[in-house]
Amino acid sequence: MKNPAQEMLNKGREELAKARRQGRTIFTAVFVFSIFVNLLMLTGPLYMMQVYDRVLASRSVETLAALTILVGFLFLMMGLLDYSRGRLMARVGARFQNTLDRRVFSAIMTKATYDNSGKVLPTGLRDLEAIQRLFSSPILLALCDIPWTPVFLMVIFIFHPWLGILATVGGLILIVITFLNQKLTSAPLQVANSTSMMAEHWSEQIRAEAETVQSLGMRNAGFDRWQKARGTALDKTISASDFAGVFSSTTKTLRLFLQSAILGLGAYLAIHGEISAGAMIAASILMGRALSPIDQAIGQWAMVDRAKKGWQDLAVLLGEIPTEPDRTNLPRPAAKLVAQQVTVIPPGHSQASLKAVSFAIEPGQALGVIGPSGSGKSTLARTITGVWRPAGGKMRLDGATLDQYDPDVLGGYIGYLPQRVTLFDGTIADNISRLSVTPDQEQIVNAAKRAAAHDMIVKLPNGYDTRVSAAGGMLSGGQMQRIGLARALYGDPVLLVLDEPNSNLDNEGSAALNGAIKQMKAAGQSVIIMAHRPSAIEECDLLLVLDLGMTRAYGPRDEVLQKTVKNHASIGQNKQPGGIK
Repeated sequence: MKNPAQEMLNKGREELAKARRQGRTIFTAVFVFSIFVNLLMLTGPLYMMQVYDRVLASRSVETLAALTILVGFLFLMMGLLDYSRGRLMARVGARFQNTLDRRVFSAIMTKATYDNSGKVLPTGLRDLEAIQRLFSSPILLALCDIPWTPVFLMVIFIFHPWLGILATVGGLILIVITFLNQKLTSAPLQVANSTSMMAEHWSEQIRAEAETVQSLGMRNAGFDRWQKARGTALDKTISASDFAGVFSSTTKTLRLFLQSAILGLGAYLAIHGEISAGAMIAASILMGRALSPIDQAIGQWAMVDRAKKGWQDLAVLLGEIPTEPDRTNLPRPAAKLVAQQVTVIPPGHSQASLKAVSFAIEPGQALGVIGPSGSGKSTLARTITGVWRPAGGKMRLDGATLDQYDPDVLGGYIGYLPQRVTLFDGTIADNISRLSVTPDQEQIVNAAKRAAAHDMIVKLPNGYDTRVSAAGGMLSGGQMQRIGLARALYGDPVLLVLDEPNSNLDNEGSAALNGAIKQMKAAGQSVIIMAHRPSAIEECDLLLVLDLGMTRAYGPRDEVLQKTVKNHASIGQNKQPGGIK
């Protein structure tokens, strides 16, 4: 039996491998360059042999000058090739990241939309950056050089078997230490990374709710909890660093000792006439060159582990969140929305919060959705906007199910005002235009006027160019609500979904809201309002009453109110200041 989780993981790995294969040509060039770089590494030892065994013996300045010029040219070529392969690997990493940036960003957004568990979500983009940094780091080139270690050891064997044995034994010890380092430090490093991520996640939560934390006197308590998470992360990081440092220091010390040991053994053999003085020096240099990439790999293994963890996490993310399929572009839909036995199970839950809900709204109509807290109003809003997908039934816009529209295209047809309006770092114009890099200035102003926000905006210090942040900055809740409404109206959507739209609005704002609804209805567009306050459903033609996720009543507004709501007469006349009862 096939394992679904393993199949998704394999799909993610294949997608990553496909992106990596785009750099095959460059990888081949790096491999070829590495061959010549490592061959040219023999320049130094051979030069030393010639100087000690020929130049000093013959005292020929001409020979020394010729050798030095040749060696200078060879070292220049080696430096250029080494620099070139480093730049090529940096471009492999950049191409890999550029290929997957949009895909990973989209997967993170989808994951965040569908994950309601409260867990720390995969970092995604940071994982991608970790892989990119590995591609451009010296450690990957060191891994390319490690296969040449046996070649250098063979050259040392040619000088003398005893020198070769010493170098080989030392190299094997370093290789064993490398594998132990990889095996024993991997888990501590992963724990350190995960605890650091949790601490960062907690600090971001505290920062995002700074106003609440400050107003409720939670600063010290928040700091204590953050410090506890931070302290745990710091302890794990130091522990992992200390553990990895043992291997790094051991290999460095052993490598330096082996270079001295082979020099000493070479001197002993030279005294007995078994090798020349030049061979003794050359063997020491080759020994250092043979063991250098191993030492470098051990010293920077944390980067390899982070990239491996990032590769694994990305494979899980991309396997779990498939690529959005290409969709046929549909014409601009009419404002006709039909829900057919829609059942919705929120992500992270096992029970449905909407159960077999059906309704229909025609162009020029407004539908009010009322019900107590937890009845499923916000769930319905998320389903209509395509954020959550029905587990059963169909939601159709002008006859087509919502999944037949590209998410960004659907977002252009549907304006959405959530309960809690969040602004993004940028100007007010940026926020109204939905962060478009090529906004329509006329539509920005038009949307603001329809939301009765224009006069308020132009009174700000820099008008539409006033910068705001996620917390809203100088803006009140009602002002943020109006900007959120303007953002929902930007682009002239065919359907407007309002979730508790007047929760922060004053009388002027509520009047502007009702005016915007009237305009949309007159233009043949539709509006759906999730409401608790009676003034929000003044302009509604239809009413849907939800209770525990099920339809309690549905039909013309006045008929439904008369049957289900005690204070229906005062609601119709807009005299009831409280909620719907």
